[in-house]
Amino acid sequence: MTQTTPANPATNPLALTFILLTVCLDAIGIGLIFSVMPDLMVEVTGLSLSEAALWGGAITASFAIMQFLFGPVVGNLSDRFGRRPVLLISMTVMALDYAIMGLAASVWVLLVARAVSGITAATHSTANAFIADISTPDQRAKRFGLIGAAFGVGFVLGPIAGGLLAGIDSRAPFWAAAALAGANAVFGFFVLPETLAPQNRRPFRWSRANPLSSFAAIRRLPTLGPLLVVAFIYALTFTVYPAVWSYYGKAAFGWSAGWIGISLAIYGISLALVQSLLVAPSIRMFGEKRVFIIGMCIEVGAFIFLGLTTSGLLTLLMTPITALGGIAGPALQSLQSRRAPADQQGELQGVLTSLNALTMILGPLMMTWIFGAFTAPGGIFLPGAPFLFAAVLMVAAVIVFVATLREKAPQ
Repeated sequence: MTQTTPANPATNPLALTFILLTVCLDAIGIGLIFSVMPDLMVEVTGLSLSEAALWGGAITASFAIMQFLFGPVVGNLSDRFGRRPVLLISMTVMALDYAIMGLAASVWVLLVARAVSGITAATHSTANAFIADISTPDQRAKRFGLIGAAFGVGFVLGPIAGGLLAGIDSRAPFWAAAALAGANAVFGFFVLPETLAPQNRRPFRWSRANPLSSFAAIRRLPTLGPLLVVAFIYALTFTVYPAVWSYYGKAAFGWSAGWIGISLAIYGISLALVQSLLVAPSIRMFGEKRVFIIGMCIEVGAFIFLGLTTSGLLTLLMTPITALGGIAGPALQSLQSRRAPADQQGELQGVLTSLNALTMILGPLMMTWIFGAFTAPGGIFLPGAPFLFAAVLMVAAVIVFVATLREKAPQ
């Protein structure tokens, strides 16, 4: 796949549009199947809803496990062969994979296909590496904010589109996802330039492309080890939303599925606005380190509020304010990217993808267990307990981050 766009990638709006669409489609692909999964699992397994839910959990876990395992592989491949071929091939495979899921008559086919989706969704790491390639250090936080905003838009559109399409047919969401991914691959073929200069490429080695070896290689970079710990804890706290939000809304406020969808849409839209409009001015005013601390402190307050509130209306009204904590993520990504050389940007983003995937494996288990323990009959009824636990985790992330800054200060 040769480069077809000679324009400077740093100033090519169509290339940036493709990257944002890719990230948005990754998020849409995750959310599209939420609403259709219960009916689809019953259809392909012939089991009861409770039994079919176990298969649904296995399929969800397969997606996260593949992201964990292949995040570093995709990132290292992009450091060797460039961002363009990795992104275009992954998007093409994603389109074919969704088509296969649309045709699947067996739960085993769905399981394998969803695992492949986890691999192709690891292109999030390559998209971030592309942003690092085309941005100066001072621009990265703003553009990582755009990536976060694109993911937020996909987070909103995915469940909504999935619910509407599922009303037509249980397979319609997969065909829609296949068409979108295929169209984006064609679009990228014509507009996406290569951003990794030949002198910044390095050989691909399988010994370095597994998660543990990649973690070791990245940790050897100055100050990145503690930042990876912070990134892991930070990501782990946010698993509370996909893991228990719908159950929390129903248990705490008696919300219907419609109100749960509205609450998710409000949060997704608010987060997209925060990350696209507020990240850059905040960093210009306070700097990346202070913005990250401010964002984490807002998140601590938001988690405590959600843990203790008993008002569904107040929760909806406070949602845009809780989304203000979204300024922290892009600031942390920018800080990490500054500490990695040009030939390891893909590897770094692959490691971060694996860390996020690992939290999506561990986090839901922890958060749902806490929710179950505090909503079980005869015990303490506190459906917001997982959010209080998330607040504790976020405080730990703040402590580790501040300690890292103090260690760096004498240098």
